[in-house]
Amino acid sequence: MAAENLKNFQDSDFDAEVLNSEVPVLVDFWAPWCAPCRAIAPAVEELAASYAGKVKVGKMNVDDNQATPARYGVRGIPTLILFKNGQAVDQVVGGVPKARIEDMIKGAV
Repeated sequence: MAAENLKNFQDSDFDAEVLNSEVPVLVDFWAPWCAPCRAIAPAVEELAASYAGKVKVGKMNVDDNQATPARYGVRGIPTLILFKNGQAVDQVVGGVPKARIEDMIKGAV
């Protein structure tokens, strides 16, 4: 995993890391047992490296953190939500192509 560019968000640090971020933040809501989550993980890691410094990219394990996914109505995983200036501005659900995720990011930077 490209851990140097990929954050792990928790319910406890979500507001500070995501909502109060100076740059847009892409959050991948996932679970270890989710096959589509594992399938898109390499694309998410590549985008984290490509947009390092411009966009913060991180994952939130929905099994370990349930308050934040509930707050944003995450019902299926993977769900990727893009936050900008403390607001959710775009979202995709499911195993989408890397290009679709990158389009979300391009719209925010």
